[in-house]
Amino acid sequence: MKIIFAIVLSISLIQPVVAKEDPGMPDSEYLKVCADPYMLPFSNQKEEGYENKIAQLLAKKLGLKLKYEFFPQRIGFIRNTLRAESEDSLGYKCDLVISAPSNFELAATTEPYFTSTYALVYAKGKKLDSITDPAMLNKFVNEDGNEIKIGLPDRGPQQLWVFYNELMGSMVRYSGQSGDPKVNPGQQMVEDVASGKIDATIIWGPTAGYFAKELKKDNVELVLLPLTDDPKKPEMRFSYSFSMAVRYGEKIWKDKINSLIKENKPEIEQILTDYGVPLIK
Repeated sequence: MKIIFAIVLSISLIQPVVAKEDPGMPDSEYLKVCADPYMLPFSNQKEEGYENKIAQLLAKKLGLKLKYEFFPQRIGFIRNTLRAESEDSLGYKCDLVISAPSNFELAATTEPYFTSTYALVYAKGKKLDSITDPAMLNKFVNEDGNEIKIGLPDRGPQQLWVFYNELMGSMVRYSGQSGDPKVNPGQQMVEDVASGKIDATIIWGPTAGYFAKELKKDNVELVLLPLTDDPKKPEMRFSYSFSMAVRYGEKIWKDKINSLIKENKPEIEQILTDYGVPLIK
């Protein structure tokens, strides 16, 4: 009995010392990532998105196994993932969001690791081949008298661009967020451009670039023309930087992720490029 008590006592004395070896790590065994289960090119349950590839890279560098907490990335995402305690009461369900706006208010964000922009997308070989700059659409429609259909979600900065360019009459509305989390509105708009159902769309660059690459396998060539910010109109902003996110108060963990981003910048940018993400330096 004394021997057993001595063993238990020694273990209890050792455990705090082990825990303090790296106090900033939320978990000593897993990198637990919060992710959307259905939203390519960002992430999915099959780990086919660029966020999945970046998570695999980070887990390898940390020497940890990779685990996901999946939840659709819409209202309630942070509450049900990053801020949600695990059922076994041993920490949180997940500890890292791979992509979050750099000015995100619901979590602490790292330094930005990429910047991209919205883009005008049309199919090559059809009526918009003469358009080499998005601003040319105004003259093409309003002065030259051409009729076009521009698919747009029912919310987002691209609607403002269409308004300022006097193209509201050409707009075809799409739901920006379907009731079914498995439906990808961006994918639908790009595919409708490819099929000729609409002539063009304006969507977030990473979505446009990824599905343009996918459709190229079917011999469909899409043209992507980035929208540029207008310094005279602050509301006409189309480029945004993205960071990774952790919980507020976890400074050591955040600093560790910042270091990983900096040390692995070439590998991360290569992953993004492989997925067709248009990067702004």
